[in-house]
Amino acid sequence: MLGLPYNHTMETPDTFFLVGIPGLQASHLWLAFSLSTVYSVALLGNTLVVAVIWMDSTLQEPMYYFLCVLSATDIIMVSSVVPKMVNIFYSGDSSISFNACFIQMFFVHVATAVETGLLLAMAFDRYVAICKPLHYKKILSPHVMMGMSVAIIIRAIIFMTPLSWMVSHLPFCGSNVVLHSYCEHIAVAKLACGNPMPSSLYSLIGSSIIVGSDMAFIGASYKLILQAAFSFSKNAQLKALSTCGSHIGVMALYYLPGMASIYVAWLGQDIVPLYTQVLLADLYLVIPPTLNPIIYGLKTKQIREQTWSLLMRCLSDCSNLGLGTQNLFRS
Repeated sequence: MLGLPYNHTMETPDTFFLVGIPGLQASHLWLAFSLSTVYSVALLGNTLVVAVIWMDSTLQEPMYYFLCVLSATDIIMVSSVVPKMVNIFYSGDSSISFNACFIQMFFVHVATAVETGLLLAMAFDRYVAICKPLHYKKILSPHVMMGMSVAIIIRAIIFMTPLSWMVSHLPFCGSNVVLHSYCEHIAVAKLACGNPMPSSLYSLIGSSIIVGSDMAFIGASYKLILQAAFSFSKNAQLKALSTCGSHIGVMALYYLPGMASIYVAWLGQDIVPLYTQVLLADLYLVIPPTLNPIIYGLKTKQIREQTWSLLMRCLSDCSNLGLGTQNLFRS
């Protein structure tokens, strides 16, 4: 039906075939160009943020530390899926080995779980900085920051390891065509000959608990931040509203499509078109990593100034290198 190979043996398939976005095959070339552009922006922006924070000794506050880890996580997240997606959309090469599929699944979902934890950590950082400024360094000491980061990563691995194990150990004896643009666990589990309900239920409950609790604490943090901001001057109020508004906007672009894709896959298979489900799942993996460096990084004065300085140094070095090469050839 889709013109792709199927595996009807009783053995586990060596290869899966990713469809891309079902129903939008005619737009795959345009999608390949769009994704390539977005991926380049995400990669450049997040790399710049990591480089600037890593190189500048003045940017060693907790906020910048969490931002650096967030940017590194975003690079892993988009790099886990976008290159393969572009390859599917551009060349039609949709094959992915069985092991590579589950490795991709693990890294994608661990990165998303780490990301939501980091967004919570950054919201807590802003709460302490604005509501408890005199105790900021005491509360967010280097040991506390390291502990928070390790806890976030361990939580993601603990959640994702059983899910990956359950899906990878399902019997696959029918179609090996994944109706998705990456190895999303629900799309892969649906191909199993066995009962995918335990893994799907685990994913639904685990995701709801992690995201629900994180969103509740993030909402409480920003509520307290806004309450504190209204006791400041008018300019401080406007600055706080602008900062919180942009942060909440990025979080909405991350959480809403992500949770919608999970619940739609569970409840709305016959109501919501399949290509909409896939686009929702793709959206929350691609858009936030592209916007995070702008919203969290370049809108911050210190990072913006240091990024501009770094770019100017790079351009100057390239210019000097070019002049040196010309002089070498002339001599």
